[in-house]
Amino acid sequence: MDVQLKRGVLDICVLTVLAKGESYGYQIIKDLSGCIEISESTLYPILKRLEKNECVTVHTVEHNSRLRKYYHITEEGLHRIEEFLEEWKEMMGIYHFIEKQAKGGEDQ
Repeated sequence: MDVQLKRGVLDICVLTVLAKGESYGYQIIKDLSGCIEISESTLYPILKRLEKNECVTVHTVEHNSRLRKYYHITEEGLHRIEEFLEEWKEMMGIYHFIEKQAKGGEDQ
């Protein structure tokens, strides 16, 4: 998969997990495991980028004598999911066009 496309999809996957409720890094990785494999070294830059783009907020809580960062989706993050879903509808139309053309079909 194209790196830029995958990057955008991963952002949306993380936002979708957070749309169900705030969470922390390890739990986000576990929640995504049924859909896509993601490592900590991939997740944390995504979370930083999402925070910078005001799609998530972060707060720290002590857990078992350690600090744990919790991420919470913002209205901007929810809006980004909605935008993605609309954009993906267009992408699926393009995909079906390409698929049909590649199989020798005609499409106008």
